[in-house]
Amino acid sequence: MDGHDSDGKQNSADMTAFVQNLLQQMQTRFQAMSETIVTKIDEMGNRIDELEQSINELKVEMGADASPSPLTPSKSKPAGDSEEI
Repeated sequence: MDGHDSDGKQNSADMTAFVQNLLQQMQTRFQAMSETIVTKIDEMGNRIDELEQSINELKVEMGADASPSPLTPSKSKPAGDSEEI
């Protein structure tokens, strides 16, 4: 039976090594995905900053234009136009 015990210990050691290897692979993949996500979020933040800058530049250009925009809503509304949802 001593041979059987050593086989059991070997199988247990093999299973432990397999599980440790699998966990290491999962950790490596998770870390790579996390880095990819963080990079994408940073890129998105930069693009949003650029978009905000472009919008501000357009606002300045529109403000420099002397003619009022036809799309500007009027400040006063007639009393009967209020609409509730």
